[in-house]
Amino acid sequence: MLITSAQNPRVKQVLRLRDRRHRQRDGLMLVEGASELSLALAGGARPQTVYFCPALAGQLGNAGLLARAQQAGAELVEVSQAVFDRMAYRENPDGWLAVLPALRRGLDDLPGAPGPALIVVAEAIEKPGNLGALLRSADAAAVTGVIVCDPTTDLYNPNVVRSSRGTLFTVPLAEATAPETLAWLRARQISVVATSPQASLAYTDADLRGPVAIVVGAEDTGLSTDWLEQADLSLRIPMLGKVNSLNVATAATLLLYEARRQRGQS
Repeated sequence: MLITSAQNPRVKQVLRLRDRRHRQRDGLMLVEGASELSLALAGGARPQTVYFCPALAGQLGNAGLLARAQQAGAELVEVSQAVFDRMAYRENPDGWLAVLPALRRGLDDLPGAPGPALIVVAEAIEKPGNLGALLRSADAAAVTGVIVCDPTTDLYNPNVVRSSRGTLFTVPLAEATAPETLAWLRARQISVVATSPQASLAYTDADLRGPVAIVVGAEDTGLSTDWLEQADLSLRIPMLGKVNSLNVATAATLLLYEARRQRGQS
């Protein structure tokens, strides 16, 4: 099948899925980019439809990715460059875009792992780019899991997929409320580590070798009072400049790599 008209109903469906309301109603999401789609397939995703544009993608690697997508059950649809330019939501598209079922994952879906748990809890993150960057850091640090807690942004926003570079599909991930998350952590004897500019203990002076959940909060307001009060340990990241906080993904990255350093895992 070749689509050459931007008025095609399939094109209109893709455009509607940019909107959170339509994604939630249809239970679908978009993944754009060859590397993102490749990671999604590696993580077990099963696309409904894969749209590809040879004029943008080129021939190198087309056959392999198309074959993997088809093996996963995807319908393959070729589109013209003008149509793909209309469908794409990022600059300099590479000719790959897929429609996938949105994966709903809960706490029971988080796998067990050998060694002390290293969990990230992201509370009420507002910006898709920050949530995606946090997932990239979580993937790089090989965390046990990420719990997206009381999110204000849509986990399946195309900008989360883009900024995560597809690690949305490879990081063990769950969505839950704060009470559910806290009960899950307590039941597994995982210490709650909060980040706060008011904490007296620097993150490099804390013992992060045991099972820990590093909890980071919203960009503007930080962690809620409930999490700060429930924390077993509150840590600060020394700030030597004019501002008193870091980007939420940057803060989480520092603590994750400090935990890995202390565990002897460079």
